[in-house]
Amino acid sequence: MTRRLDPMDRVYELGDASMPFPLDVHAMIYSEDAPRLEALLHRFFDSRRVNLANTKKEFFRVKLDDIRGVVEKNHAGEVTFTLLAEAAEYRRSETLRNSNRAESSF
Repeated sequence: MTRRLDPMDRVYELGDASMPFPLDVHAMIYSEDAPRLEALLHRFFDSRRVNLANTKKEFFRVKLDDIRGVVEKNHAGEVTFTLLAEAAEYRRSETLRNSNRAESSF
């Protein structure tokens, strides 16, 4: 969640050097009550947290369709879902990794 005028500023900040790839946006949800919506999503997906020892780490193993279902059922606002993220560096890395595997198998 962010209150910044350009939410992508927060995405770029989060995807800094501590992440292996820039973060890709799969959904952008605009809400008049973003704290309430965020709290709802956290409660709904609490059992799918990645880090159970530190709940301040807000990472969850959740499919986009699951998030979409909860949001559409509980949120009356503008929602945009992108089902295929650009993931340029990740996709290029996978291509290079596969190319390297093919070359090393000779």
